[in-house]
Amino acid sequence: MSGSYDECAGFDEATDSFWEVGNYKRAVKRIDDGHRLCNDLMNCVHERAKIEKAYAQQLTDWSKRWKQLVEKGPQYGSLERAWMAVMTEAEKVSELHQEVKNGLLSEDFEKIKNWQKDSYHKQMMGGFKETKEAEDGFRKAQKPWAKKLKEMETAKKVYHLACKEEKLAATREANSKAEASVTPDQQKKLQDKVDKCKQDVQKAKEKYEKALDELNKSTPQYIESMEQVFDPCQQFEEKRLSFLKEVLLDIKRHLNLTENQSYEGVYRELEQMIRIADAKEDLKWFNNYHGPAMPMNWPQFEEYNPDLTHTITKREKVKKPNEGVTLTSVTSGVEQVVQAGDRGSVSSYDRSQVFSAEWSDEDTPNTGSETNGGANPFEEETAAPAGKGVRVRALYDYDGQEQDELSFKAGDELLKLGEEDEQGWCKGRLGNGQDGLFPANYVESI
Repeated sequence: MSGSYDECAGFDEATDSFWEVGNYKRAVKRIDDGHRLCNDLMNCVHERAKIEKAYAQQLTDWSKRWKQLVEKGPQYGSLERAWMAVMTEAEKVSELHQEVKNGLLSEDFEKIKNWQKDSYHKQMMGGFKETKEAEDGFRKAQKPWAKKLKEMETAKKVYHLACKEEKLAATREANSKAEASVTPDQQKKLQDKVDKCKQDVQKAKEKYEKALDELNKSTPQYIESMEQVFDPCQQFEEKRLSFLKEVLLDIKRHLNLTENQSYEGVYRELEQMIRIADAKEDLKWFNNYHGPAMPMNWPQFEEYNPDLTHTITKREKVKKPNEGVTLTSVTSGVEQVVQAGDRGSVSSYDRSQVFSAEWSDEDTPNTGSETNGGANPFEEETAAPAGKGVRVRALYDYDGQEQDELSFKAGDELLKLGEEDEQGWCKGRLGNGQDGLFPANYVESI
């Protein structure tokens, strides 16, 4: 039934009135409909709770994934913290949507369920007690009037039939006067028939008027009795309508996060974290830890020391995440250590990959491209022999941006021909024999 309606729409005074025999059944059916509508609203609330739960989980998964990406990514300083605050917002909003789900199920759903149970009482033989009481009440109130209505309808039918017979007899009697073949005796019989029909009409009319009068006299009592049954039905329905309105307001209160102080606080904190991002401070930090302001152990003359126990190598053991770069001055006494972080340049990053600034005369002499920073990770290397390398599988699609980069689809297998460099790249070979570079974090070992 539409929520907006025309009070006169679809109303037929002759057949659709509440006062017609049996038309009270719509008022009785409304009781059963009320129970069904409670079920519908509970289903509605339950489905919305599932949506809230799924959305909360999606926010959590999204936050977890992007926190890892940003942590491993090249962004740094206060802007990184501002970016991370966006994922923190998602976690807090996820918690709020979990609270919405809990409120819908533990409060609103249960409230409807309990009210329905207290308001509708099932019978052993099926149906509800309230429905049966209304049905019995209306039937009892309508029975006397329905009986008199039936008597009146019967009297009316007899009267109308007598009128029809009178008209037919009068027509025959009038036609007989114009026919010479009709004898006087026949003419008299036709006249007697007309007189008798008139008498029958008069008797039927009197019975009809009497039945109608008795029906009209009983109508006020009929109206009063029906209204006495209808009023409790109205009161019962008013309770249902008022209750469901109250529940809908509760649902609105749970859904409307804009009225939740915690929700407002989430975005105040997020805005604060974004606004305190300071480009100058971030640039200063990068200059200190990755730029000209970094300390440097410039080469100096060192006497041979047979007691030297530290082996100078060009690349130290890989550090744990966030440990950064360790610059070591090799002396027989105290080592001077300066920490600095570095990150790769691929969309997903591995902070565990770091440089070592140490070098050794024992390693292969530097070429021109290795001066001040080691070998160029994008420089062509001698192709590895066929069959050498580690088999890996692509986790994501990747389209090479440069001529020396490989392109592949998620699920493709390729050979990893070397270890990951400082910027997160590896050399590999596709199944068609093409060699090139690819982001190391886009694959996994098979």
